[in-house]
Amino acid sequence: MTSSELETPPLDTARRLAEHGDLDGAAAILSQLAADPEGPDRAQAAVGLAVVLEERGDIEAARAAARTALATGHPEYAAQAACHLAQGFEREGRDEQARAAWQAVLGVGTAAYVPLAHLALARLAANLDEAEKELRAAMAAGDARIGAHAAQQLADLLLEHGEPGTAAEVLMDALEAAPEEEVPGLRVQLGIAHLELACAEFAETVEGGADAPTSALAIELLARTLPLRGRGDDADRVWSYGLEHEDESLAAEVRLRYHRGA
Repeated sequence: MTSSELETPPLDTARRLAEHGDLDGAAAILSQLAADPEGPDRAQAAVGLAVVLEERGDIEAARAAARTALATGHPEYAAQAACHLAQGFEREGRDEQARAAWQAVLGVGTAAYVPLAHLALARLAANLDEAEKELRAAMAAGDARIGAHAAQQLADLLLEHGEPGTAAEVLMDALEAAPEEEVPGLRVQLGIAHLELACAEFAETVEGGADAPTSALAIELLARTLPLRGRGDDADRVWSYGLEHEDESLAAEVRLRYHRGA
């Protein structure tokens, strides 16, 4: 075995130094590799340098190294560098810079990182439409697990904005491709969407002026379902509406149902 075969590659040496706490030694090797525009390891070294410098507390120098890696356009290490930049900006609350860095991840286009970027852009979105666009893009990006998480997040947003029907559609679509371990959570969330849909139908029945028995049933079902969604005060108001209704026949029906469940 020749002496050259016994030599340790510089990247491995730098990694070993960093693992043993010699950040300065690792940074020196990685800086030299990252500074070589023709070097085959430039992109990987620049990403490693960004990590080492950040651990050393030199944030701006770390970002400069990450930008060097990003500029190489390497499908793996440029994407890693953009993620590094984006996550750092997010931690500092610099949303605009974080959004730009996540967009850079999309620009690199490496499949493994695209769903993560869409999820992050949804998290940083300024409004529902923008968040929905990014979450749907994450769902369509080809990673089944991340797609299921994106569907759950989108369903949550839609429920918060009073769109349970659309939330249910999103979840049903997600269930068709979700990994087995994600199915229970999606099913529970789908049940929640259906509860919200049921509440809307019960309320519409009451407001639509149905006959007394039907209205009383709708009032009872609405009042007993709302607490399942954490809306106990709303349930009390629904009961009061029925119990104090000016139509005595309706009020009497509601009293029977109210005391039956007491």
